[in-house]
Amino acid sequence: MDAQTRRAQAFKALHEREEAFVIPNPWDAGSARMLASLGFEALATTSAGNAFSLARPDGALGLDDTLANVRAIVAASDLPVAVDLENGFADAPEACAHNLLRAAEAGAVGGSIEDATGREDSPIYCFEHAVARVKAAAEAVRRLPYPFLLTARAENFLHGNPDLDDTIRRLKAFAEAGADVLYAPGLSTAEQVRAVVEAVAPKPVNVLMSGALDLTVAQLSELGVKRISVGSALALAAYGEFFRAAEEIQQQGTFTFTRRSMPFKQANQLFKG
Repeated sequence: MDAQTRRAQAFKALHEREEAFVIPNPWDAGSARMLASLGFEALATTSAGNAFSLARPDGALGLDDTLANVRAIVAASDLPVAVDLENGFADAPEACAHNLLRAAEAGAVGGSIEDATGREDSPIYCFEHAVARVKAAAEAVRRLPYPFLLTARAENFLHGNPDLDDTIRRLKAFAEAGADVLYAPGLSTAEQVRAVVEAVAPKPVNVLMSGALDLTVAQLSELGVKRISVGSALALAAYGEFFRAAEEIQQQGTFTFTRRSMPFKQANQLFKG
């Protein structure tokens, strides 16, 4: 059995066990190695974190940038890696499916596509087209020689349309079209989470933990959530501390931030071997 098949089978097994698991989002190889050292069982890329590391805003990177990030993160540990493929970097279902296969070639064993268009004038694909994209993607990844878990995302809540009924309608249709995991980023209450979980059961649900949703891993697991991601939250935490440290030097001429820093020896040890 090759390494990618082992990772794919391990990733699939995580979605089949009773309790929820956390899939944190590294933005580069170094952050991936650190997360792996802490005992996390899988990793997922973050489009925003990757973009920030390249001095770009979220949504400004192309497919090649994303695949380069996947390769670096896959190479940093033995953990399964899922890719945030945004809207598949294509409108057409066939092109979206092809790009998922390219992510698999880069080493990913799972990936998500959104029903968001990336266009301000029309931010969400119409229902029929969104379903067609998921169906084409599901059919494509089923041809791979290992289980590749396709996550379908309904983006209403992130684009000013907190319509739970339409979001659930889309998620149910995505599940019927072949998606393995369902995901509605932006949910803000336990009641919304429970409604999504019940609507698409027995398919597993991914929940994005953010400031608006203040629940623990145990609470989410009790709600029936299978997978918990953090999006750009870890990248923002790292960049926030970096910015505050540099700001302290520039504005106050002091270096008290070093008291909170990870010891050099500890950091250096993480990247040996």
